[in-house]
Amino acid sequence: MNVISLPLVIAQTAQPTQNLLVQLFPFAMMLAIFYLLVLMPMRKRQKKVAQFQASLKVGDKVITTGGIYGEVTRIEDTSVQVQIAERVRISVARASIGGYQGEEPVVKADGGGI
Repeated sequence: MNVISLPLVIAQTAQPTQNLLVQLFPFAMMLAIFYLLVLMPMRKRQKKVAQFQASLKVGDKVITTGGIYGEVTRIEDTSVQVQIAERVRISVARASIGGYQGEEPVVKADGGGI
């Protein structure tokens, strides 16, 4: 009698492993869809913004994320000097340069605040 029950015990223990894989498949699919719909576009956008900010040069007519229009007069490591009127220059963070004047902004202003 013990001989017959042994194969049944082995067959029953193999089933939960297969069942576990079937249960994890939808979760893995949700993670893959999240990566494709959210994380990939975000990384692509971050790369585009970093490339834009690295390509700034003196003489570019830009707009800041705060809405200030001006012309780049000096570029430093983390900041940019922008001339907003004759003999009026301000220093702003390089990250606050939103785009070129007259073009679609590269850096989108966040809707949230403190």
